[in-house]
Amino acid sequence: MYVPPAFRDDDRASLHATMRAARLATLVTSTAEGLLATPVPLLLDPAEGEHGVLYGHVARANPQWSRVPIGEAMAIFMGPDAYVTPAWYATKQATGKVVPTWNYVAVHAYGPLEFFEDADRLLDVVTRLTDLYERPRAEPWAVTDAPADFIRAQLRGIVGLRMPIARIEGKRKMSQNRSLEDRMGVAAGLESSERAADQAVATLIPGVPSARLREEG
Repeated sequence: MYVPPAFRDDDRASLHATMRAARLATLVTSTAEGLLATPVPLLLDPAEGEHGVLYGHVARANPQWSRVPIGEAMAIFMGPDAYVTPAWYATKQATGKVVPTWNYVAVHAYGPLEFFEDADRLLDVVTRLTDLYERPRAEPWAVTDAPADFIRAQLRGIVGLRMPIARIEGKRKMSQNRSLEDRMGVAAGLESSERAADQAVATLIPGVPSARLREEG
């Protein structure tokens, strides 16, 4: 991923927060048959290794697990993103020398990929993933709510994956290369959008107070 210095995110806590918030990642491997990619929820265990370890599973019918990866695998995590129109820049009024762009948050994690079929390991991964996403619910569903023999049968239809993160790249492109006036214009424009993703990006523009504080000011 191309990451200019102004947009680089090297903070471990920030990178892990983006990965957790993304919920669904894209797992990419290079094989002798070409590139393969699968959208998949991944569990981050930050306690393992220098950068953490990713766990998940794919369908047994998915050919990605049976094709030997060439080199490292890559997991792509996307955060909030939004189109930025030049009309929001103060510079447009001054010189007109502006063009559209896109603001976004992204994390790319790389590492060796291991697939496994052991039923106990699969059950552990499925249970941890389920608990993670059920936890916020008022009445969380648990794997143990289903009959044990049914769950064991379901496990035969999936293959687990483990990817120790060997290196990680983070990018937060949030108009850091623009003046404060331009960034304030971008934030105001995004805040007025009806899209939740646009509003989320507005809160990430650095150095710009919230709409409420700007009004009070």
